[in-house]
Amino acid sequence: MTDSNSSRTPAVSPADGPVAVTGASGYVGSWIVRELVEHGYQVHSCVRDPGRPDKVDHLLAMNDQGLPGTNTLFTANLLRRGSYDAAFEGCSAVIHAGAVLTRHQATPQQVYDGCFTVVEHVIESVCKAGTVRRLVLTSSFSAVSHPADEGYVYTEEDWCTDNIEARSSDWSEENIPNNRHAAYAFGKARAEEAIYRAAEDDGRFESMSILPLNVIGPVMCANHDDGGWQVWIRRMLQGEPFTLTPGGRMLWNNVDVRDVARAHRLCAESTVARNGSRYILAASDRSGELFTWQLQAKLKQLRPDIPNIGGEEMDGDRPKEPTFDKPRSYCTLARRELGLAPYSIDESLQATVDSYVRLGVLPGSGSV
Repeated sequence: MTDSNSSRTPAVSPADGPVAVTGASGYVGSWIVRELVEHGYQVHSCVRDPGRPDKVDHLLAMNDQGLPGTNTLFTANLLRRGSYDAAFEGCSAVIHAGAVLTRHQATPQQVYDGCFTVVEHVIESVCKAGTVRRLVLTSSFSAVSHPADEGYVYTEEDWCTDNIEARSSDWSEENIPNNRHAAYAFGKARAEEAIYRAAEDDGRFESMSILPLNVIGPVMCANHDDGGWQVWIRRMLQGEPFTLTPGGRMLWNNVDVRDVARAHRLCAESTVARNGSRYILAASDRSGELFTWQLQAKLKQLRPDIPNIGGEEMDGDRPKEPTFDKPRSYCTLARRELGLAPYSIDESLQATVDSYVRLGVLPGSGSV
C-alpha cells in the first residue's frame, strides 16, 4: 500500500521533535536508540521496567558520553492499551522495535499475538499523539521467506504467504496455535499490513518496515547475550556445536545490528520511502552469506588462539553434508533508496568478538 505523492508526509529530523523507540532495552532496540542519540535526536526509550539496571543502565549511560542527543526512559508495556500514550506525545516518529513473548517458552499463539495483535496498541497511541509523521516497524525476513528453489534471491516483493501450495499442510493462519514458525511469520506480515493500512486510513503519518535476516554484531551489555544469532557466535567460539539445524547446516545471511539500527533512522528521515515501503536488511553481497562451516573458518581466523571452535558436523576440513543454498537476499534496496553503507562481514564478526571480550565472556587475544 502506498500513498500518492500529493498526500506524502514529510521526513523527520532532530529539529522536528522526539523519536520514540519501543523495545528499547533489546539488542536491536538499544542500537536504534544509540543511532538516534548519536545523530542528535531526543529519544523516548520505552521499556517495561526502568528499575532494572541490567536492562537500562547501558541506555542511561548514553546521556553521559557527550553525544549530541538525549535519552529518556518511559515505562510502557505492549500488552496494555494506552501504555505508549505518554511516550509518544509530541513525537515526530515512532520506531516499533518491541515484541513480547517470542522466546522458546512462548506458545505459538503468544508468538503471533506478540508480533501482530498488540501492534494495535502502538497504532492507537500513534494516532492519539497526532504529531507522528513516520512509524517504522522492525519486521523480519520471516515475513518475506517462502518455499523457493536453491539460490532464489528474495526481494521486498516477496511475502511469506507466497507459494502456500508448496508449504506443509500445517502452514496456515488457522493452524497458528500449533506452528511456531508460521505464527512468527504470519504475525510479522500481518503487523506490516496493519501499520500500512492504519497510516493510509489516518492520513497524518506514513508507515515503513525494516526486515532483518541473521543479525550479528556487537552486544552492549550482558542482557543482549540472551537469544539471537550473536549468541550462537559466542557459543561457537566457546567450542559448542551449532544445534539449531540438523548437523548445524545453515546458510547464514548476515547483517550487522548497527546497520539494522541505521536503516531505521534513515527510513524515518528518507524523502524516498513512503507508506508501505519495506527494506530487507541482509548481506550486502555474497561475502556476507556464509555456510556454518565457512563462518566457523572465519572465526578461526579471527581467534587462532582458541583451539576448538564449534560449528557444523565436518569430515576433515570439509562439511559432512551439503547445505541447502537458501536464503539468498541482499540489502540492495536499502543501499539504493536509504543510502545505507553496510559494514563488511569481517568488521561485523570482529566487533561481535570484541564486544564479548569486553564483557569478560571471552578471553582477550591478538585478534586480526
